[in-house]
Amino acid sequence: MSRNEMIQKLRSPRGPSALELAAKVGVHHGTLSRWLKEARTLRSVTEQDEGRKPSAPSRPARWPEDWPPEDKLRAVQEARGLQGDALGAWLRLHGLHEADLASWRQQADQAALAALGGRRQRSAEQKRLRKLESELKRKDKALAEAAALLMLSKKVQALWGDHEDDDTKGSDDE
Repeated sequence: MSRNEMIQKLRSPRGPSALELAAKVGVHHGTLSRWLKEARTLRSVTEQDEGRKPSAPSRPARWPEDWPPEDKLRAVQEARGLQGDALGAWLRLHGLHEADLASWRQQADQAALAALGGRRQRSAEQKRLRKLESELKRKDKALAEAAALLMLSKKVQALWGDHEDDDTKGSDDE
């Protein structure tokens, strides 16, 4: 089997994985994966050279965890109507697992719900924040007042000396 035939088998929606094909043909699965990646890159470069708009890369050059939020949302939207074999082919094409897509779908749903119903939640949080801020201001004022009183009492003692000690000594002598 030629290299191009192996790449075509890997690209087909119902085609085998690189591991399965490697076991059948005797070529290491890493080599097959590299050939597939090179073929995708070559296709993109060829389309650019011919003046055509290159198709969206079938597999980003990064891990799914590293995808920016815009790409994750776009992937969720693209895969929305797909099921069964079509979904499997789409996932393989983009280098994703169904769990990645499910997680992103859940995150998008939660973000949408928070955005739609977030006013009530935000207002409760804002009330709590305002209450905490006013309590903090009150405590800051009390602390500043206590510090000022302490400083004044130290200044009084420094200016007048220990008159209390003199008064107590005089009362003992009588």
